[in-house]
Amino acid sequence: MGFQAEYGAFLEELARQADAIAMRYFRADEIRIDQKDDGSAVTQADRGVEEMARAKVAASGLPMDVLGEEMGGENARGPATSGRARLIIDPIDGTEEFSRGIGTFGTLLGIERDGEIVAGMASAPALGVRWWAYRGEGAWRNGEKIRVSNVDKLNQGMAFTGGTGPNKNRDRIEKMRRLLDAARHGRSLGGFWQHMLVAEGSIEAALDLHSKAWDLAPLAIIVEEAGGQATDVNGKRSIYSGNLVSTNGKIHDEVLALLR
Repeated sequence: MGFQAEYGAFLEELARQADAIAMRYFRADEIRIDQKDDGSAVTQADRGVEEMARAKVAASGLPMDVLGEEMGGENARGPATSGRARLIIDPIDGTEEFSRGIGTFGTLLGIERDGEIVAGMASAPALGVRWWAYRGEGAWRNGEKIRVSNVDKLNQGMAFTGGTGPNKNRDRIEKMRRLLDAARHGRSLGGFWQHMLVAEGSIEAALDLHSKAWDLAPLAIIVEEAGGQATDVNGKRSIYSGNLVSTNGKIHDEVLALLR
């Protein structure tokens, strides 16, 4: 049995219900924006999506644990140690954008088994787009197979990074600027969408330098199954390093050399 046959219907139902919850609050008068201890925003939608997902896992009968941004879980800094599969969820990636009525937010879902992400889905209801991939089965956007670009030099490509700001580490800012300056076109966007643009072949490189496992869980597998590469800045395939570099693969070494 392939991973899509095993987990596809489950992830699709999670994404469908997450979309409905998110859109209930998006640009709605009743949205309430609170601040967490780390200063980041959280809304009813963030909590509602994760609560729904945890209830679905419990009702499914699947031997699966959960790690989520809002309610935590076992060992957020490394692969699960229980021997069971694990759903890793960011209920609303891009809460700042969501809370400001900007549509570049999404629910991120990844299933980890034996330390490897074997299924990933990113659903962006305000954009009307959903991406998914299953290990060894390709990557898809709204039912159409996607593929990275063929650009083989960074100075001929487009690169996106996260944004800057007064609270950002200066070394990280310098790395982002080196990448943006080396590309033919550079933009600051951040979040999951930039990595999906790599997988679609719309851009050649994307960089996040401050992320948790739930921010990254489905992104690498989607890029990889689309023919690209996704590693940390040291070239390691991991969602636990706190950063992610995704490229079309052809310029990956060139990008990593700029970031070291």
